[in-house]
Amino acid sequence: MILDRLLKPRPAKVAGGRLYAGAVAQARLAPLYVQFGVRDSLEGRFELFSLHVVLLLERLKGQGSLAEETSQAVFDAYVRGLDDAFREIGVSDTAVGKKMKKLAGAFYGRLKAFDEVIASLPDTQPLSDLLGRTALEERGDGDVLGLTAYVLSARESFAAQSLNDLLDGEAKWPNL
Repeated sequence: MILDRLLKPRPAKVAGGRLYAGAVAQARLAPLYVQFGVRDSLEGRFELFSLHVVLLLERLKGQGSLAEETSQAVFDAYVRGLDDAFREIGVSDTAVGKKMKKLAGAFYGRLKAFDEVIASLPDTQPLSDLLGRTALEERGDGDVLGLTAYVLSARESFAAQSLNDLLDGEAKWPNL
């Protein structure tokens, strides 16, 4: 019984894993690629996975210690997912660390940029500009306004959801 309690993962870790799994499932939905024009490539998937994780982290920010712990668990699951993906595609063990360091820097840059554009709301142009640079890779094509509306819809959806549901690992993403 004592060992069960010691070996049982903390609730925040379980919730973080569930939230991340939901973010990955949402980021893989075909309309994000077909309708909005995100390329189905390593870069495009990285951008969408990162965007969905950022949306979760933003919602959990400033919501207390359990939300902070859950947020960290979401990020940890994200990092493990990236690491696993590199290994699955055959990146050598010595190169994984270097690539992970580079992606961590890219992720933190996107997180900071997202915080900045969210601070500029209700003006949505900075968010559209950010999505055009990142998710649409500055290609000049794709439906940046549709993708912007989707991101705003996800933020609104999370704002309307109870924090307790999120801390239990339950996130409702907008329909596409």
